[in-house]
Amino acid sequence: MKKKIGCGSQVEGKLKWWQLSLIGVGCIIGTGYFLGSSIAIKATGPSVLIAFLLAAVCTFIVFDALAKMSAQDPQKGSFRSYAKKAYGRWAGFSSGWVYWSSEMLIMGSQLTALSLFTRFWFDGIPLWVFASIYAVLGIAVVLIGTKGFERMENVFAVTKVAAILMFIVLASLALFGCLDEGAKQGMPRTMSEVFPHGFLGLWGALLYAFYAFGGIEVMGIMTVRLENKEDAPKAGRSMLILLGVIYIVSLSLAILIVPFHDFHGNQSPFITALETYHLPFFPHVFNGAMIIAGFSTMSASFFSVTTMIVTLSEDGDAPALFSKQKKKKLQFPLPALLLTTAGLIVSIVLSLLLPGKIYEYITTAAGLMLIYNWFFILISFHRLIKQTVWDKVKQAVGLLLILLAVSGTLLESASRPGLFASLGFLIVISLVILKLRHKWKEEEAAS
Repeated sequence: MKKKIGCGSQVEGKLKWWQLSLIGVGCIIGTGYFLGSSIAIKATGPSVLIAFLLAAVCTFIVFDALAKMSAQDPQKGSFRSYAKKAYGRWAGFSSGWVYWSSEMLIMGSQLTALSLFTRFWFDGIPLWVFASIYAVLGIAVVLIGTKGFERMENVFAVTKVAAILMFIVLASLALFGCLDEGAKQGMPRTMSEVFPHGFLGLWGALLYAFYAFGGIEVMGIMTVRLENKEDAPKAGRSMLILLGVIYIVSLSLAILIVPFHDFHGNQSPFITALETYHLPFFPHVFNGAMIIAGFSTMSASFFSVTTMIVTLSEDGDAPALFSKQKKKKLQFPLPALLLTTAGLIVSIVLSLLLPGKIYEYITTAAGLMLIYNWFFILISFHRLIKQTVWDKVKQAVGLLLILLAVSGTLLESASRPGLFASLGFLIVISLVILKLRHKWKEEEAAS
């Protein structure tokens, strides 16, 4: 999720389609998968695999629509530009601010996940302490603006994939009896074992699966760098096949090793799965890899969300002060940095006030804001591209899956606050649009 700028900053010149696919894999794998998948498993059990398959299908449909719009009309603003072109300035404004809001929430979600990972070693220390430390480090990275850190983003992406592959190898060895005796759940054989909480459990877990695929927006933004713009759909298909295989295989192994009720939202499912085996190195190595990967995505999200507010300001969709650069030594205008820093402070305060459920609350809100933008992408595609019958079927399926993911948050008490928070963001954005519409009409008349 979230990690956008860092993931793509090293790509200069023209991209091959396979390069864009690998960048997408590195950018999308994040704390939403390393930690958020535990919440999904807890909610729905082994049927979490179905949730991830449905999320992969919807992700493919959304990216396919975005890629086709990018191939026909490459735009630097990507989904924001298409929303504006399809429905007017209000849509571009809404899409940009919804994306900004989702990135702010994603940054808070990553900050909380990093704190939970670190508390694996320091159990007695409150979350807000670690959140404060990582926030300061993230701010320092942005203020320094080191190119060396940006180059390391690709190394961090490899770290994420390597950590998952390490789990897959060890879990496979465990299942085949090559490791010392430990937990071994086995294959679920009845419907009640596959769906321990019924269809409602699967429905409620959908959003967390969607959140693990968040990040396709950056691939849409980067399609303008492809050598052949027509390769954008192929890059997305390849990325999703690779990502889907990694996700499904690793989750399947985790579920086969331990009962679903042993998973909990404060620990990665991969550490939970192997903690009963005599592998003293694994939890520490894997946890360290997740912290490295999580910090890279959080810092890159800081870049991304700050860049977005500057871009909105330059386009006249945010106060002009956010794009005024008075101190040339800073990578971003100071007001934009302060706004992003304020968001981090809010996350720290929330981790102090709500240490038990904060990750689920923020993750739910972040996931919802992300797929609200997916909704914008699909309805823009409907307006801008001449559709085949198959395109219309895919769009209907995508919109239905988005509706299911959003409505499923009503079923879980832990996810409802996140839903209400996301709706609060939408209400504020809508009120601002109502206030600005008259000004926009005057500007259009004057031009």
